[in-house]
This record gives sequence, structure tokens and C-alpha cells, in this order.
Amino acid sequence: MDTTPARLTAGGALPPGPFEGAGTPAPPVRFPGDGVPGSNALSSMIIVDRRSNPKGKSLANRQRFIRRAKEQILRAVNGASSNRRIKDVESGADISIPTGGISEPTFHRSSQGGIRDHVVPGNKEFMEGDTIAKPPGGQSGGRGTDGSPDGGGEDEFRFVLTREEFMDLFMEDLELPDLAKRKLKAADAVLWQRAGYSVSGSPTNLNLVRTMRNSLSRRIALKRPKSEEMLALEAEIAELEAQPGKDPDRLMELRGLLERQVMRSKRIPYIDPIDVRYNRFTPIPKPAAQAVMFCLMDVSGSMTEHMKDLAKRFFMLLYLFLTRRYKQVEVVFIRHTHEAEEVDEDTFFHSTETGGTMVSTALEEMKRIIKERYPVADWNIYGAQASDGDNTTSDGGRTAALLEHDLLPACQYYAYVEVGSDPDAMPAGFATHARETDLWRTYKQVTGTETPFVMKKVRHRREIYPVFRELFARDGAKQSEEATP
Repeated sequence: MDTTPARLTAGGALPPGPFEGAGTPAPPVRFPGDGVPGSNALSSMIIVDRRSNPKGKSLANRQRFIRRAKEQILRAVNGASSNRRIKDVESGADISIPTGGISEPTFHRSSQGGIRDHVVPGNKEFMEGDTIAKPPGGQSGGRGTDGSPDGGGEDEFRFVLTREEFMDLFMEDLELPDLAKRKLKAADAVLWQRAGYSVSGSPTNLNLVRTMRNSLSRRIALKRPKSEEMLALEAEIAELEAQPGKDPDRLMELRGLLERQVMRSKRIPYIDPIDVRYNRFTPIPKPAAQAVMFCLMDVSGSMTEHMKDLAKRFFMLLYLFLTRRYKQVEVVFIRHTHEAEEVDEDTFFHSTETGGTMVSTALEEMKRIIKERYPVADWNIYGAQASDGDNTTSDGGRTAALLEHDLLPACQYYAYVEVGSDPDAMPAGFATHARETDLWRTYKQVTGTETPFVMKKVRHRREIYPVFRELFARDGAKQSEEATP
């Protein structure tokens, strides 16, 4: 009895077992297209590379949903940005959008017209052939959502935006350039430091001294003939050839030696690819540094909610920039009318005060806090001021002197934004270019090419980023200098 286990081959035949003799060899395994002229064996193969995708089977569905409901999500992100603290701008968000904004179009039978056959159990009123009256609209018994006196009849769809998704939408609303987005979304700032040599790299990082040293070591180890030795042989051969009684044996010996040295020098190159070395740089976290960000704002009754929203986004953007450069960032809030005081963030944005407007009081408060808590030698100081431009006329000289002589020498950067009403919300034909305000005229005296001071008028969110354009440009130039060996 044959106990050899059966083995199926590609052709489906049963080849003989190992004890049944040689037999007929099994046919080889064939793939689609084998032996067919002009065919490609891999033409039907499809490879999908998903290595760059993050974890999560529903990634494509999530991205498609965000694109479809982008308008509703942007509104929710704007609301979330207005209600969160400045230091929480980088965290994700738990947002809600109306379910009506995420519905997809579907095909269904029209409720108007047409003939339908239904089997209705428990019929006690109608006979075959009777006409059934059409029910009034909204009372067909179908599934729907109940009405509400305040317009909120439908439940909201609630989901969580990740940090990356929230930052993308937040910065898209501000219309930041791509370069600025990449800088702000970077997790940590790094410093490039020399870390030895590498065998590959950019031509600009070629280390010529190390390359020539490796070349010399290799030539000495392999006994590559020196140029001086070959020149001496050529001179000796020429001298022998010029003599009338030349020695042919010696001449043949020298010629053979020169030929061998020339061949050996060709086999052993002067510089080989294995000799080349490049300067290697490795990224390391920037050393721990600290910065303080002063937020100054006029909180008089003339500052509308739109103006405060612009100011808050302006402060958020500066905070994002500072957290990319410094490990520790503190925020100080100073509000003012005719008097100034340091407050917490909630009071800063949501509390209003009545009274006149004297900007110099806020600058004096900032000067006092710097002197008491933030020594210039230990802290990188940044100032951010938002106002509608109102100031007492007699206070202009004092304000300019404080900023120019006391604050700017201590600051790395000081930005002033003059917020105004949204031009898109104004009636048609309404003049959007108002006269220069008192504070604007005062600060114009301080601006200069050598001062770390910039001032801009902001009426819309998209106008906030140009305030920081110079700051981003200077940071990029500084990083380039640090990376240059």
C-alpha cells in the first residue's frame, strides 16, 4: 500500500512520491503572462503604499469628512479659539457642528404622485379599489426631528479635532503662508551641532583637510609611487640615452621600472571615493531659554468684541511663535483705561472699564514689572499691544519717551496693532480708511530701521500675520546663521 502523502502541483497533477522512482517531473508553477509575447507578469499587480499614513483605519474617511464639513468646522474652531486660553491654543478641540451640515445627498421615493402597492395589516376601513386620502404634510408618521421654539430641534454632531487638525484650521483662517505654518507646527526647535564626519553629504559640507589626510594614508599604505620618483627615473633614462656608450641592460631595467610605476599609479588613484569626508551635523534641542510676553490692551468701552477677537488672535500667534523658540514662556496681561493694572487672562478679555485713555500708564506698568520680576540679562522680553488708537493728546510725549528710551532697549521685539471694525461688515459705500489716530501719530515718531518695533492696522484676521512677517524673517536668518559651521 502506498503511504506517500499526496502533493498538489501548480498543474493539479499528482507527481510520484519519493520512493516511486524518478517518474515524470512536476510541471513548473506558472504566473499570468508567462510565455505570452508582449505580456507583463506584473501588469495585474497593484501595490498601495500606506507607510506614510498614521495609524487608524478610518483616516481617509475622516479627512473626507473634514473637507466636506469644512465651513461648519471652521466656525466651530473660531468659537473654540475665542473661548480658550492663549496657552491652550496648541491643544486639540472637542467641537460640535449641526447635523444638517453633514448630511449626504441620497435617492428616495418622492412623496408626491405615483402609484404604490402596500400591504397594510389590521385594515378595518378600506376595501379593494377604495381611494386613500393623502395625509397632510408633516403627519405621515415617518421618522423626523421635532421642532423647537429656539431653532435647535436637531442634535449636534460632536467629535474631537487632533492638535494637527486644529492648528491647520486655526492658521488657515489667519491665512498664514506655508513657511510660517511649518515653523509654528514644528514640535520643538533644534540647533544643528557638529558631530564628526560622514562619507556622504552636500558638496558645501566637504571637509577638504580630512579628505586629503585619508588620501595620503591610503597612498602610503598601498605604496603608490610618488611623482618625484617617476620624474627622477625619467631624468635618469634621458641621461643614459644621451650618453654615447649607454648601457642597454641598465636602460631596459629603468624603462621597465618606470612602466611598472606608471601602471601602479594608475591602479591606485590619488583621491578615491572612500577618502572623501563631509562635515556631519546633528540636531539637538535648543538650550533651555525663557521668554516673557507682555500683552497690553485698551479695555475702554470703544473696544468692540470684534476688536478684542482680533487682539486675542494676535496674542495667540505671538505666543505660538515664542513657544517654538523658548522652552519657558510666561504671559503677563496688562489692561488700561486712564489707569493700568496687571490682571488674569479672563479679566483681560472679558471685563470692561469706563474712563479715559492714557497709554503711558500701561507702559509704566510694563516697565515696573520688568524691573521687579524679569531682569533683561535673564529674560527675552516681547511686547504686544492692541488698541483702537485712542489716547489723550497730552499723553503722547510721555508715551513716546517711555517706549523709545525704556522699553524698546529691553525688548527683543515690540508689536503694536491698531484694531478696527471689520470692513466686510460695513454698509456699502462706507469709508473704511479713517484718519490717523492719536496713538498712531505718536508711535510713528519711534519707528525706524534699527528699532525692534513694528506697527500695523488690522481690521480682519487675514491682516494679522503681516505684523509678524519681519519677526519670522529674522528668525529664519538667525537659524541659517546657527546652522552654518
